[in-house]
Amino acid sequence: MTEGSDAGPGVAQPDAARGTGQPQSPSQPQSTGQPQSPSQPQSTGQPQSTGQPRSVGQPGAQLPAGRPWPTEIVASDAALRQILHGLPGVDQVGVTERAAALATRSIKRDAKLWALDAAVRMIDLTTLEGADTPGKVRGLCAKARRPDPADPAVPPVAAVCVYPDLVTVARSALDGSALDSSALDSSAVPQVLVASVATAFPSGRASLAVKLADVADAVAAGADEVDMVIDRGAFLAGRYGQVSEEIRAVREACGAAHLKVILETGELVTLDNVARASWLAMLSGADFIKTSTGKVSPAATPQVALVMLAAVRDYADATGQRVGVKVAGGVRTAKDAIRYLVLTRETAGAEWLSPALFRIGASSLLNDLLMQRSKQLAGVYAGADYFTMD
Repeated sequence: MTEGSDAGPGVAQPDAARGTGQPQSPSQPQSTGQPQSPSQPQSTGQPQSTGQPRSVGQPGAQLPAGRPWPTEIVASDAALRQILHGLPGVDQVGVTERAAALATRSIKRDAKLWALDAAVRMIDLTTLEGADTPGKVRGLCAKARRPDPADPAVPPVAAVCVYPDLVTVARSALDGSALDSSALDSSAVPQVLVASVATAFPSGRASLAVKLADVADAVAAGADEVDMVIDRGAFLAGRYGQVSEEIRAVREACGAAHLKVILETGELVTLDNVARASWLAMLSGADFIKTSTGKVSPAATPQVALVMLAAVRDYADATGQRVGVKVAGGVRTAKDAIRYLVLTRETAGAEWLSPALFRIGASSLLNDLLMQRSKQLAGVYAGADYFTMD
């Protein structure tokens, strides 16, 4: 069993076989170079490949250069169908085996401490219940800023995620700090952001006007990030232009706020559809693609995350634009979180091991991370009652 370095989760040796992971022009040459070793310096140019197998298929339709994409491309069902159905097919058996193999990875103690702190920093601490109250949100914000009041070395989480009508409460509880995307970088002073779900969450079943009003309310109340849901019915019916138009309209309504696009992968039926929805969201302006609302089962799974991480890696290779990934729903233990960090490192690359490009939407996960962290430092487990339940 391979162990990782002290710098982060373990890294597998690169496999030799590689496929074509993004839509390419038939005249575009394929990359034949060997992947870099993890010990080699990373280039400061295009994001580096990490050497893991890609989905194998025939080269797809030509991907238009530049961003934002021409309106006639992202608003046309025919053009989008050519691009999305030109993606290489997803090898479901291969994805399942790859995810299972990475789940067995062990890491050294020092790397585990790093991973636990990294996972804390990547959490979107979430409460999305009909019974949510201002008091509950204030408590959540206090925990987001100081997860363990007895240990100031524990970093704050990335964001607090609430419904739009509670954004003002969260904003006030977090001192009304304005959006500063540099706060997501590991070198910057940590700042907890306010995220809000929108666009008729969780179903997405509303008119575009209602969805945009939902977004406008959240942004006006002080949301730094907006988590929108796509219309899965339109996507599954092949109305890709409609889905793209809604994402682009929400992107515009967000202004300076970051946009996370929820695919609700549990309703997309196939991993091929997960890959297509990921590319559609990125082509339409998503800053993050997100697995799930947490209201549908199955929610986040390693197989779905692997496909989405491969999509953002290939999109970055094709365009130079890095898009983040958020897993949400069912990530409850430190073991789960670390597995997703390993999956991220091995699939997308070390660049994605940052709150700027990877998030975990969760409510109960934080306490388990704190308990595991205490165990690593003290050698014994602290009881669950040592940590607040907010």
